[in-house]
Amino acid sequence: MIKSFFLISFSLVVLSANSNVSSLVKKGERIANVMCTKSKLPHSTDSIESIKKAIISSNACSHLNSSKLEAVSYYILNGISGKKSHHLVVPSDAKCPVCGMFVHKYPKWAAMMKHDGKTYYFDGVKDMMKYYIFDGDFPYNRKHISKMVVSDYYTIEEILAKDAFYVTGSNIYGPMGNELIAFKDKKSAKTFMAEHHGKKIVRFDEITGSMVMALDGIEE
Repeated sequence: MIKSFFLISFSLVVLSANSNVSSLVKKGERIANVMCTKSKLPHSTDSIESIKKAIISSNACSHLNSSKLEAVSYYILNGISGKKSHHLVVPSDAKCPVCGMFVHKYPKWAAMMKHDGKTYYFDGVKDMMKYYIFDGDFPYNRKHISKMVVSDYYTIEEILAKDAFYVTGSNIYGPMGNELIAFKDKKSAKTFMAEHHGKKIVRFDEITGSMVMALDGIEE
């Protein structure tokens, strides 16, 4: 009776996106305690996607839907394993200066730029690159950009924008449609590209204005 009441109540909880990772970890721990044999859970320190597959193959949990599976995966990555990654923390009131969306709702896609003493948050790499390439007089003022970071698609780990690998043309869409999907290493980018029909892997300096516009179906 108590377990049933807990599961019903828990399904109604709305996670605070500003603390999305810690909330997912806590959610995952509670689900694991109720719905999983914890001794059978994998102890992977790899990507969220690989942990999901390991959970399914382990048969440690029963009847996990996609959101519960993701939560348990974050619990394993950040809780059981003890691995702590630095994630981009987005203020709850931060809006993307390009499209106006609340960025904290989309942690898997979040990006950030510090320019001339101000911090800007974006709901995807595409919008950040629009701002970088087309707005803010940046072609003449980019030396005042002190930091640009993006989020790894698999782990939500914060990555310096110039260190990331970006997949274009996949069948996975961000909050604003077609995206430049970021990864911390080339291996992850290649895995994602193979699984989601990506067309190309590019580095930061290879991203052009025409490439960004093409993601929105606009040709020069």
